[in-house]
Amino acid sequence: MDAAAANPVSPSELKKSLGAHPPPTLIDVRRPEAFARDPVTIPQADRREPDAIDAWSRELEPWREVVVYCVHGHEVSQNAAAGLGRHGLAARYLEGGLEGWRASGGATQEARAPTRWVTRERPKIDRIACPWLIRRFIDPQAEFFYVPAADVRTFGAANGAEPYDVPDVKYSHRGPRCSFDAFIDIHALSDAALADLATIVRGADTASLELAAQASGLLAISRGLSRMFANDFEMLRWGMLVYDALYAWCRESRGDATGSAPVRPRAA
Repeated sequence: MDAAAANPVSPSELKKSLGAHPPPTLIDVRRPEAFARDPVTIPQADRREPDAIDAWSRELEPWREVVVYCVHGHEVSQNAAAGLGRHGLAARYLEGGLEGWRASGGATQEARAPTRWVTRERPKIDRIACPWLIRRFIDPQAEFFYVPAADVRTFGAANGAEPYDVPDVKYSHRGPRCSFDAFIDIHALSDAALADLATIVRGADTASLELAAQASGLLAISRGLSRMFANDFEMLRWGMLVYDALYAWCRESRGDATGSAPVRPRAA
């Protein structure tokens, strides 16, 4: 391991950064046998195999810092952080690992399978905004699928995926409110900055551009993303940056100074 490429973050620092925006990407890299002995995770953590970094590092969002943890914060997480650094990501490991987190009073939760969601292919606004909302506020591990409109319900039933942003489903438009609003209402997400963002999304998604000055810009950016990316999942990946930026602006406009420090990715 290149020790200079893997820096520790203390449990207290991690607790603080998880409340900032955007939070770090938190990854449990314990080996399968260690995880099987203690199948809990730190809230907001994803599970990844430490020996498969070359594959899954490409899926990470380069504008967010990555924090990895193992059992005690020794070679498994330190090697993972160093490996992610070699892939150009700003990565650190949790000092003391999961056990150090517990000793500091940090919460854990029973490990659970990712939620699954499906909607129409070729997303524009709601179908990028809703996955962002799910990943940041509901389930960081959530999996998303884009399929032809006629196949959404069939695919969902066959693959255990909740349909959204199609007619006559739980997570969809209601009157003047869009699917993004439905997620906020159903999951009782009370956040003034998020409500501001919802107004922007609603304005762009329902052609009610007068609702927010930023709605026209979001509409233009969303259509531009659709032109730039033929692959819906790549569009989703980079569309997440758009919503991270908009939400950060909404928080700042309300005087919230708890944003994270700018991330400076490492040179690959």
